Parts: sequence; C-alpha cells; structure tokens
Amino acid sequence: MSRKLSALAAAAALVTAVVVVANQSAQADDLVTHHEFQANCSVTTHLPDDPIVFPGLPGASHLHTFLGNSSTNARSTNDSLKAGQTNCRTPDDKSAYWFPSVLNGDQVVPPNFPQVIYYKSGILRYQDVVPFPPGIRFVVGSPTASQEEFRTAPGAVEGWECGDSFHNWDIPAYCTPGTQLNVRYQAPSCWNGRDLDSADHRSHMAYPDRASLTCPPSHPVAVPMIEFKMAFPVSGDMSRVRLSSGRGYTWHYDFMNAWDAPTQAALVRHCVNGGLQCDPRGYDLYKPHRGAALGPDYRLPR
Repeated sequence: MSRKLSALAAAAALVTAVVVVANQSAQADDLVTHHEFQANCSVTTHLPDDPIVFPGLPGASHLHTFLGNSSTNARSTNDSLKAGQTNCRTPDDKSAYWFPSVLNGDQVVPPNFPQVIYYKSGILRYQDVVPFPPGIRFVVGSPTASQEEFRTAPGAVEGWECGDSFHNWDIPAYCTPGTQLNVRYQAPSCWNGRDLDSADHRSHMAYPDRASLTCPPSHPVAVPMIEFKMAFPVSGDMSRVRLSSGRGYTWHYDFMNAWDAPTQAALVRHCVNGGLQCDPRGYDLYKPHRGAALGPDYRLPR
C-alpha cells in the first residue's frame, strides 16, 4: 500500500512540476520586451519636392527619395494620398515617407529592398499610446543641423554605420566592401493634441522626457514613435558619398499620415499596446499564440 501511495505521490509531483514549468514557459512567452510593428516600404521615386516644407512648389527642394505612396509629389495632400497607391507591405498604409537622397558623386544610391519603418512606443506606459490622427504630418531632424546637433539630438540612435563601424555622426570615409551604409533615427512621439502641422513642421510634436519616458504637459498625447532604419548599397571609398542636403549630419525625414484609421488602430492596439514585436501584418513570430492583427492579405478583416 505504501508503495502505491509513494507512486501516486511521485506522479502527482511530476504533474505539478510539468504544470509549473508550463506556466513559467507561458509567462516567459508573454514577457514584454518590445512594443512595436513595422511598415515595410520600397522606393517609389526621387524628386526635388517636399509637400510639407514646399507644398505646391515642384522643384523647390533638394532631392528627396520617396517611399510607400507612389503618388507623392509637391502637390500631395491627405486626400490625394488616400486616393493613391502604395508599395508598402500593408496596402492600407497610404502614408508618404521621404528623406534626402544619398548620392555617390552625382549618382543617386537608392535602397534596393523594402526598408523598415518601425512604429514603437516612445513612452514607458506603452499601453497609453494612441494612433496618429488622420492627416498629421511632421519633419524629423534638420537639414541645417551641425554635427554636434545631430549627435546629441533626442532622435539619434546610432548615427551612420557600416560593417563594424558604428556611431559615426557623419558618413564614414570608408566602409568594408560589400557592406551597406545604414542609419537609424527616431521621431518625436508626443503630440500637442490640437495641430496636424505647425509653422516649422516640428513644434506640434515633442520627444518624451528622457528620464521619465513620459510626454511633457505641452504635448500630452502619446502617439507611435516612428523610427527609420534605412540601408544603402554603397561601400568602399565613401569620400564622394553625401546627402542631397549636405553632410551626413543633415539627415532628416518627413512623414504624412495617410493610414486607413481602423487598420492603424488595430496594429497599435495589438502590437504597441499589447507589448509585441510585430511584422507588418501585426504578427509576433516569438509569440504566435497571440495571433495577428491583420489577415493573410495584410488587411483588416472586414
């Protein structure tokens, strides 16, 4: 009898151990390490246009490389973008994204594969992030920045990098052949809650406080933090590589929001508020049990 009781006790202990391990595994799977989703968009064109800074004035800007919405030009509006087409992986992201073209001498060096545009939480309480309002637009960084301003900017991440060369605050003079030139830069993610644009195209947005990771009282609405992660197929002697706006520290980019509102809201809710590391479909490869925000066609199920 005692042997039977011992066997039963051992079996019960084994079951308990399995349950504990399973629970620990589930808890580990749900540990929040990221709160983001991606937009993967390709180059559409290169134009000396800027529909935010020089609206309605074709040719008034330095050369820009445009991603996503194929209709973007100097005359673009929120309505025209909504009516346009996009090459972004999520077809209901009709937003316009652009940056100063990278040049090698006088030759444009475009990214040669879909680029990663992250939508993240810039604040500690990622559950409080809300979608961008329709039609918001802003400029990130400055074409007139000094090298020190670029290095110390709140949006600076790692500067320019290639191969094993990191944290360059100008384009490196040399990159190991076969590597790519990369840059990462984050946008402000606190909105004043009123204006879709401002006179300088920046003041209606602000960065979170670095210490507390909260939005300032003047800009209380936490929206997704956009992070451009761009890669350019150029290496070797980089002495002639520059931006159309000047030196590497004049890097900047522009954003005009033309998302389908319910689609953006679903991705923000599932991925950012949900503490996931999502692809453009809103699916976290490391937490498959959480499902996806969008359907197999990368659209919101209707």
